[in-house]
Amino acid sequence: MLTKEEMPVCPVATTVALIGSKWKLLIIRNLMERPWRFNKLKKGLEGISQKVLTDALRSLEEDGLVTRTAYPEVPPKVEYSLSELGKNMRPILDAMEGFGRNYQKRVQTGFI
Repeated sequence: MLTKEEMPVCPVATTVALIGSKWKLLIIRNLMERPWRFNKLKKGLEGISQKVLTDALRSLEEDGLVTRTAYPEVPPKVEYSLSELGKNMRPILDAMEGFGRNYQKRVQTGFI
């Protein structure tokens, strides 16, 4: 979690500090759909290592964007989901998706 001293003055820089990595954005994208268990989430993120996924989930949880729920079962069951704060990121991801679709279309039609 960013401390007051570490918090950038610029709100855009604050958002980038929270979700600025490729993997964090893709984790949030997947969690927008539904809660995921660790291994299913890893399978849905081609190329991510277990360590990077673990570190990213811990960071997102520490920053209040992701909730980790452990169920008292044998074998242990843990699910990750977006917190209410994390769900507020939907407009950001929707805008990124729209831009990406537009960019892909422009490249495919030669308008870049």
